[in-house]
Amino acid sequence: MEGFVKTEINNHIATITFSTPQSNALPKNILIDLAHAFTEAGADPKVNVVLLQSEGKVFCSGASFDELANINTEKEGHDFFIGFAKVINAMRKCPKLIVARIHGKCVGGGVGLAAAADYAIAVEGVEIKLSELAVGIGPFVVGPAVERKLGKSAFTQLAIDAHLWRNGDWARRKGLFAELHPTLESMEASVERLTTTLAASNPKAMMEMKKTFWEGTENWDTLLEARAAISGKLILSDFSKQAIAKFKQQVKK
Repeated sequence: MEGFVKTEINNHIATITFSTPQSNALPKNILIDLAHAFTEAGADPKVNVVLLQSEGKVFCSGASFDELANINTEKEGHDFFIGFAKVINAMRKCPKLIVARIHGKCVGGGVGLAAAADYAIAVEGVEIKLSELAVGIGPFVVGPAVERKLGKSAFTQLAIDAHLWRNGDWARRKGLFAELHPTLESMEASVERLTTTLAASNPKAMMEMKKTFWEGTENWDTLLEARAAISGKLILSDFSKQAIAKFKQQVKK
């Protein structure tokens, strides 16, 4: 699957943009590039704030079903899902505040990206769901980030009803989105306002703030690796293989 991750730095704002042809589904190479992008932006002294965004109609549709269908061993499964773990941990460890621009649907890992951001700004019409159970696994890797942001009750609702879309207002009320705007124009204006303000703020103060925001997550390196192993095993089940094959057939139609 082709796609890209690119970083542009202007006026102390690092804008990380990703895109893939299949509704911004994330294959392993894009996950690796995203993790590197956050790590590099965090280490760059010219960067004071990071903006995460994507191109296309969908913000992120989660894991690449093409790659999921080709997983044949537990090691391959672990190696794929550890990509999501590395992205979330890179966002967690990035000493710069991360603002996410959410312009379209978020599915699975896309919800994880929104939750791992420090501040998410969305537009009305956005919908979210954790679809993992529908393909025989569960939101094990993104779960800690989603639960941290929304709370256990809301995370449980998303994880259990894997077929139900929740709208942007639900996501805002539960805390996934800090802002929900009626138009793309007002969302863009808010993104520009906030990132420009943060770019001119005290980097050391923001770094210390981020440390306090993420207190209690110091064990996530090992936690998310263990969660990746769970998903890596479950994706080999007959249920998962059949569910993914059915989904791909529906997409072709």
